Formats: sequence, structure tokens, C-alpha cells
Amino acid sequence: MALALYRKYRPQTFAEVVGQEHVTEPLINAIRAGRLNHAYLFSGPRGCGKTSSARILARSLNCAQGPTPEPCGECRSCRALAADGHGSVDVIEIDAASHGGVDDARELRERAVFAPVDSRFKIYIIDEAHMVTAAGFNALLKLVEEPPEYVLFIFATTEPDKVLPTIRSRTHHYPFRLIAPPAMRELCRKLCDEEGAIVADDVLPLVVRSGGGSARDTLSVLDQLIAGAGPEGVTYERAAGLLGVTDAGLLDEMCEAFAAADGRAVMEVVERVVEGGHDPRRFAGDLLERLRDLIVLHQVPDAGSSGLVDAPADQLAKMTSQATRMGTSTITRMAEVIAAGLAGMRGATAPRLLLELACVRAILPGSDESMAGLTQRLETLEQRAAGAAFAAPARETATGGAAAARAALARVAESPAPIPAATPAPVAAPPAEETVAAPTGPVAVPPWEDEAPQPSPPQPAPVPEPAAAADDWADAEPVPAAEPAPAYAPVAEAGGASAASIRRQWDRIMLAVKDKKRTTAALLQDATIADATDNEVVLAFKHSFHAENLQKEPAYGIVVGVLNDVLGGNWKIRCEVGEAGSLPKAGTGPAPSPAPSRPAPASNGQAPSSRQQSAPSRQAPPPAAESFEEPPADDYDEPSPDDPVAPGGFGTSEEQAVKLLTTAFSAKQIA
Repeated sequence: MALALYRKYRPQTFAEVVGQEHVTEPLINAIRAGRLNHAYLFSGPRGCGKTSSARILARSLNCAQGPTPEPCGECRSCRALAADGHGSVDVIEIDAASHGGVDDARELRERAVFAPVDSRFKIYIIDEAHMVTAAGFNALLKLVEEPPEYVLFIFATTEPDKVLPTIRSRTHHYPFRLIAPPAMRELCRKLCDEEGAIVADDVLPLVVRSGGGSARDTLSVLDQLIAGAGPEGVTYERAAGLLGVTDAGLLDEMCEAFAAADGRAVMEVVERVVEGGHDPRRFAGDLLERLRDLIVLHQVPDAGSSGLVDAPADQLAKMTSQATRMGTSTITRMAEVIAAGLAGMRGATAPRLLLELACVRAILPGSDESMAGLTQRLETLEQRAAGAAFAAPARETATGGAAAARAALARVAESPAPIPAATPAPVAAPPAEETVAAPTGPVAVPPWEDEAPQPSPPQPAPVPEPAAAADDWADAEPVPAAEPAPAYAPVAEAGGASAASIRRQWDRIMLAVKDKKRTTAALLQDATIADATDNEVVLAFKHSFHAENLQKEPAYGIVVGVLNDVLGGNWKIRCEVGEAGSLPKAGTGPAPSPAPSRPAPASNGQAPSSRQQSAPSRQAPPPAAESFEEPPADDYDEPSPDDPVAPGGFGTSEEQAVKLLTTAFSAKQIA
């Protein structure tokens, strides 16, 4: 029969004790200085090395070359107290759980007066000391307070508060702690190498988490996995099924569904959890731990290297992406909702229903009237505003001429002379000899603009038709902006796919896009898969800047090409700005179409006004309009003359703004 790992690799010296340097170093210094106490109290959680350290202390004190912090391992006392030794008659281990009564204490007191047989000290190791009764402690009180010079007591307990205060005050107390995950993972890897076992790297985090910081529990789990491994070694699937932990793939899918606020995907994941035979309570606990890791990664980007989050490198990349897309307030509220649901599952007869309710509440902040729900909604609005502010400077650079035209038009509107109404009284046309000819030289500046700052020297521009300008000014209606036509149209229907299945392949898609062009991959960092059909993927963005630039070439072609390579078939993408749960589903959005060549006039069933019909005969040819400097060419689209007219009459392009300015100036001359 093979010896258990926690017994086979029990530490033999203080240097081999893992994760308890705050205890071993003071003990080593005390032994070297010869300042030994007659009683010690070792406390801490189970499996953290209390009893092993007590045996090491006994070996160090009774070593033939000691007292020394480094036992020789060759003398009779060291061999007797080794892991495979038969024990020493002068080192007595007592289990207080079964020998904690007053009669046992009296027997110990009677035997303690005898000198050691073959060692320097007679050492009593009392394990589970908190199980000693009050009468038993009172019977030992005098002996512990004033023992013979060759008697030494070591109490080990998991509950030091239950030890009698009069006993505890006469000991040197050393509190042990749970072992940190990095140290425990390194220990497991070392033991696997010594045993010659093949263990996958992603299995060790599961083993460490199952052990809960206890060296004995962790090594017991590892021993079980190694014993049941096949020729391929210990695989992740075998370990996850044997330990009953939730598969990381299910947690990834649930977090992706949370990020996209996709209720259908959430329910599908819960269904897979139940069909796989997983305990809903265990899944909720694992999901809560995953949300905790996301919070830590959002606050500490290097949490993986610093040991705050214990996960493989590829898993850390996925979790970092999820944390970036969700936000701190969102993850925090979701963790609170899942924690409340987990607390309600204890003793519940329908844990699946409670899990579904908790997951649905997590993606519906609007139904939560608490401060956490309000904070999550405010965070979403702030992210949208930040995205708009981020994209605004680029748009202002591209439409600088239009902004200058709007400013000039505003000055005209604020002048003392009002613009005539739409249908004034008929005005006789001026005689032919009084008709004002179009000026060929510099344009005279009106008196109401004397105090206005002058732009750079103007360049002559073609004079627009007055009638057309008046029509545009009077009858133009806002026209919704048309989406750009996709560069790749589907040729054949792709295979069946859903948003959840594409999320599972998203890491491969991101890596492929990054290999082709890093800037395009940077745009996709803000994307969340909102929905998908057989030939269209809807991507939700927090920032409009990313959504707009991803629909341009070459970014659009790169992403579509990667989707075709990874998923198969012919795909197209639609980029939207907002929360994934509130966007239109794939296949229901407006079909991309080219922008209209000209804003359509208002169709209200009425004939054009007399003002509009007689505009060419009544208006003098307007002066040549000032042209504004062309914005520098860059990666952003230049304003098109066919852009729709914004509400209030202000155009969105340079040419429309010039038309409006010319029309207003002509009307002012007529008045």
C-alpha cells in the first residue's frame, strides 16, 4: 500500500515548512539563542502544519547535536521522530479529543515527574487542545505553570479561544495561517515532478482551490487525482468532473452573457449546468468567485502576476477582457445579487429556480431601485458620454468649415434687422437698369459684422442658385443618416450559429484579427456580441468612435474575413452603440443603403408658396460666398454635401452651411 502524499512528504525541518515563515523564523532564532520556553501554543486552521512543526521542534531539541534548528537526521532520536520512524518514548503525543478529562490530566501529571529515558527533554504534544475540559485544564494548571526543567508542553489547536485563559497566558503563542495559493501551487508542482506524474497546468488551480489553503487537504486531493489518472495523466476534464467544480467554459459563457445582458444565453447556461448534473449551489459559489476575480482584475490589471488571481495565462486574458467590458459597478452589483441568491439557496427545495432568478436580476439593473442599481445605470451613461466626448474632437476636426459657417450664420441671425417672413406682401421687381450685378471683386462686409472676428483671406467660390438655396432653406427636412454599405455581401447562408457559440470562439477571432492588424483588434476590445443569426453579427459598443471606425475599410473587411475563416460561411457585421440587451436583434435592423443624393423636400400635399415661386424674379444675385478652409485629410470621413439638415435649419456639411448663409444674406438685402 502506497503512503499518502501528505505523510510521505511531511516536512522534517523548519526550512521545509511552506508558507509559515512568520512562525518558523522566530522558533529558529529562539533555539539558536537558547531562549526556550516550557510551553508553546500552536494555533491555526487544519492542515497548516501545527503538528508537523511540533514534531520538528521536538527533533530539534532532542537531537544529539542540539538543540539545533537543523536536526542531523542520523541520530537515534531524529530517526525515531522521522516521518517513517517508530516514535520516541520521550515524545508523547496525546489526542485531547479522547483524553481530555480530569482523570487523563491527573495521569499525565503523575508521569511527568519522571526524567526522560533516552533524550534531553520529555515533550508532551497535546493535539486538539481545545477539547480538554475545564477540569482537565485546572488539573494541569500547576504542572504547566511550574514543570520540571526537562518537561516541555506543546499545545496544538484550531480554536485557541477555547483554551483556558490561565493555560494560554503561560505559553508562547504562535498562530499558523492558511498557505497562499502561489506557494501551494509551487509545492504541488514540485511533488508532481518528484512522483513523475503528468498533471496539466490548468489542473493545479483547481487542486489549490479545492484544498482551501490547507496543505493536507490539497495533497489529499492531488493524491486522489494522480491515483485515478490514465496514460495521458491528469487532465482538466477529469479533474473538474472528479472534484465537482464548475467547468471554466460555463463560467466564461455566463460572464459573456452578463456582459451582453443576454437573457436567453443566461437561461441556456443554467440549463446546461442542470443537464450536466452540477449542483446549482456549487455553480453559484463558483460564479461568485469568478466575479470576485473580475473585480480584482478591473482594479489591479497585474493581479495575475502578483498572485491576487490564480488562473492560467489564457484564462487571465479572457477574464481581463470581460472585466474591461463590464465595469466596476456592474460587476459589483452582479456579485451582490449572486451572493444574495446563494444565501437563499441554503436549504431551498428549488435551487435551480433561485439560481435563474438571481442571474436574471443580475442583468436587469433597471428593476433594482437600490443605490447599487442606480450606480450601475449611471456608470453605463458615463461610459456612453465618455465615448461621445472621445469621438467629438475627431468630428470637429473633420467638420471645421461647417462649424465656422454655422457661427457666421448665427451672427446674421442675431443682427438687428429681422429676416422677412415666409409669405410677405408682393414686392415689385426692380427695374432692369437697377438690377445689382454679381460683384467680381472682394465682397463687402455688412456693417453689422464689423465687430466680428474676420476669418483668413477668403477664396472665391461658385455662386449657388438663389432659388435652390431658398428651397433648401425652406423645405429641407431632417433625414435619418443611412448606414454605410457593407464591403462584403453574403454569398451563401452560413451554418447555424448563435451569439453564445460565437462568444465561445471570440478569443480565436480576436487573435486572428490581431495578427492581421492591431488597430482593428483595438477597436474590437470595446465590442460585445449582442446577437447573431446565420449570416449577421450585431456588435454593441460603448463608444461611438469604435463603432463608426469599425464599419470603414479596411477594418470592416478584416473582421468579416476573420469571421468567415473561423466560423465558416459568409458573414456581415452591424455595429450599434448602447447596451447589448436594448439593441435590435440581428436580421431586424435597417438594411444598409447608400446615402441619398439630396435631402428630399417636404411632401405635405401643398403647392410651393408664392415666395418660393417668385424668388428668382425678386432676389438680386447674391454676392460670392466666402469659402472656408478644407479640413486636413485624415482617417475620418469628410463631411458630404448630401448630409441631412439638422433640426433648426443648420446644415451638417460645409456646402449646406454656405448655402444657408448666402440665402440669409440675400434675404437681408431684400429687406
